[in-house]
Amino acid sequence: MNQHTNLEDLFSAFDRLTVLIVGDVMIDSYLWGKSTRISPEAPVPIVNVVKREKRLGGAANVALNVQAMGATPLLCSVIGDDPDGGDFLRLMEERNLSTEGIVQSPERMTTIKHRIIAGGQQLLRVDAEIEHNLADYEERRLEEHYLKLLERADVIVFEDYDKGVFSEQNIARFIELANERGIPSVVDPKKKNFLSYKGCTLFKPNLKELKEGLKVDFPDENLPAFEEAVAQLQTKLATGQVLVTLSERGVFVADGEKTTYIPAHRRAISDVSGAGDTVISIAALCMALKTSLPFMAGLSNLGGGLVCEQVGVVPVDRNRLFQEAKVNRLYETHEHRTA
Repeated sequence: MNQHTNLEDLFSAFDRLTVLIVGDVMIDSYLWGKSTRISPEAPVPIVNVVKREKRLGGAANVALNVQAMGATPLLCSVIGDDPDGGDFLRLMEERNLSTEGIVQSPERMTTIKHRIIAGGQQLLRVDAEIEHNLADYEERRLEEHYLKLLERADVIVFEDYDKGVFSEQNIARFIELANERGIPSVVDPKKKNFLSYKGCTLFKPNLKELKEGLKVDFPDENLPAFEEAVAQLQTKLATGQVLVTLSERGVFVADGEKTTYIPAHRRAISDVSGAGDTVISIAALCMALKTSLPFMAGLSNLGGGLVCEQVGVVPVDRNRLFQEAKVNRLYETHEHRTA
């Protein structure tokens, strides 16, 4: 029998959790404007600036989602010792996020993604970033911060954006340290280190990442081939628990040989940016509270859908998520057990 007797009790329990988020952080920069004519210099729209905004992105958006759900996030990453790095720390402080796990390096550039948006459409994105692995001394400093924060964590999120914070070596080390302490780890992978997360507790790729990471291809609707790929992944990573997001087709969860498909809810989709960050945040909280995997998948699926209704990368609205979970009777469906 699960220790949480109802949805209210479960959401209240989120408030008592501390989540350690390790991974690639970035700034999401937005230039909002109006475009009414084409440039005489080139066949491109002219955008007149209305508003500029900088938001926390990457693993830092996972921290914002964790915070929005009521839990305490601890962020651990490496950024540049540059003006954008200064902006990043200022944005963290503005959002009441602890900066104690952030390493600043003079040899790295802080990742920033500039988006130019007009008429509700993204016209252009300009990225400034470094993708090569950390230097030895940067890895050592990151591990020192990780070890210090690990003592306070109920669950760990590995948020990989292929921007160089993770290597095969530090992934193995970080998972080993978590497993020694019995702290569950959930992984949001990218291509480069896809098969390095051996021994993690929960692995959460999307369908595209699953195909690329395993170097397999099949039509999206070929469910037997998809399930075979998930089984292959479970074997390679030595983890029984896998959650795959299938965009408009919902989510799939495997717990050993037990599998569940959860369909997507109909939404007015404005922007899918950041949906994966929301899904992994909710999944991590549920993992810390040892909910059933289908409930975890269902709640994560609801949260990911909600943020797609907003333009840009935004954290989940906890109250709306609670209400939708209640309406959909999520807890009664997936969490109650017969004694």
